[in-house]
Amino acid sequence: MNTKQPAPLRMYIGGRWVDSEAGKTFAAHNPATGEVIATLPEGTREDARRAIAAANENKHKIADLSVWDRARLCRRVGDVMERRKEELARALAEDQGKPYHAEALPEVAFAAHGFHNAAEQVKWLETSFIPVEDRNKRVFSFRQPRGVYAVITPWNFPINIPVEYLAPALATGNAVVWVPAPTTSVCAVKLMECLEEAEVPPGVVNLVTGPGPVVGDEIVAHPGTNAVGFTGSPPTGRHIAQRAAGKPLLLELGGNGPTIILDDADLETTTQAAALGCFFNAGQVCSATERILVHRRAHDELAERLVDAAKAVRLGNPFDPATTMGPLNNRPTAEKVDRHLADGIAKGAKVLIGGERARGLGSDLFYLPTVIDNITPDSLLNNEETFGPVAPLMTFDDYDQALALANQNTLGLVSAVFTRSIQNAFYFAERLRTGIVNVNEHSNYWESHIPFGGVAGTQSGIGRIGGKHTMMEMTDLRTICIDVSR
Repeated sequence: MNTKQPAPLRMYIGGRWVDSEAGKTFAAHNPATGEVIATLPEGTREDARRAIAAANENKHKIADLSVWDRARLCRRVGDVMERRKEELARALAEDQGKPYHAEALPEVAFAAHGFHNAAEQVKWLETSFIPVEDRNKRVFSFRQPRGVYAVITPWNFPINIPVEYLAPALATGNAVVWVPAPTTSVCAVKLMECLEEAEVPPGVVNLVTGPGPVVGDEIVAHPGTNAVGFTGSPPTGRHIAQRAAGKPLLLELGGNGPTIILDDADLETTTQAAALGCFFNAGQVCSATERILVHRRAHDELAERLVDAAKAVRLGNPFDPATTMGPLNNRPTAEKVDRHLADGIAKGAKVLIGGERARGLGSDLFYLPTVIDNITPDSLLNNEETFGPVAPLMTFDDYDQALALANQNTLGLVSAVFTRSIQNAFYFAERLRTGIVNVNEHSNYWESHIPFGGVAGTQSGIGRIGGKHTMMEMTDLRTICIDVSR
């Protein structure tokens, strides 16, 4: 029997690795095995305040650097992440549950690219010289950091999503107080080690681990933070917006992306894309294919192909090279998938494959890839974000019906349309109420410089993540007017 206790990890405040001021800790569990892999400090409000004070005391260290020096700093962080990719990917597989070869290593590579990308894009964050009526005035604009950013990140991409905030924050001269999701805080510590090794100035990025309602709430509401970045659920996003009233907000919230498959779609490539959208990261993606609207003439063949695609998924040990899908990260998510499927079945839907948790894999967080047919418009699968490996099918008879079904949802992040017709592609792309519409591509397709976020009038967030768009969100646009008359 292995009785070895995992080494305790620490938070990072003011350039030092520290314990919670209360001395409390919490355990990190491997979702694939249930084993404790680390203990971490359970931060308090006082810990969060210490981090905020450190960020304010040291924010000049990043703001006063030239743009080129900040770019070099971001480049160093990306380089360190690339050198430590196996270590970071191992933490991802153990802490989050994603397959080491199929998903963890690619996420680390993508995240390292995020720092390299920021290093280049900040150099070209140009502003304007503004023509004015008065011939004696010269007016121009420029961007300055907002100051101290409160950043709260989720557990589904615990390496890459933090980079979506940290890289542009550093590139544009902001200090950060960062609270990661408790269930993947080991990943956060490993990423923070990379920032320290890359010589990010002490106190510029501060990591506080612990419960969101405590440390997360403190950094959002505290007057010592100037702006807030958050990725997570719409209910939490609404609460954060209330607690941070008056501060600039960058909120990337939930999605329930419809994938619309028209009767002229190429069903072979469509099925591959839809399956990837449903089963990648066990469906734990805000841009996942959460519901599939398929034309009646294409329905039977698509359903059959999706069942075959589900059969091809390989559940298992995240470190087995043959594994293509790991467990769900946590119990509340698994219970939500249970609840959504039970609701769909009660309302007349039929499970074609899966529909339950897998057995015999060492953890009850493994979920069978599921295809469920004939879901109804009033079902939870159609109206909420399921966040599991589920492909729910709805049938439509005409394009207006498909559009109405797609747009009835209150979430508006990403959608996809499959068709051979350029006219149909534009018809749907211009009418779907989502921030991104992917045509003949799965809903999860995204590159780190593309603007990503929800559409107005839905619960999918405020602002845009992605490249220069995040940098513009994380800076104040300042205007200078000079009288040059003599």
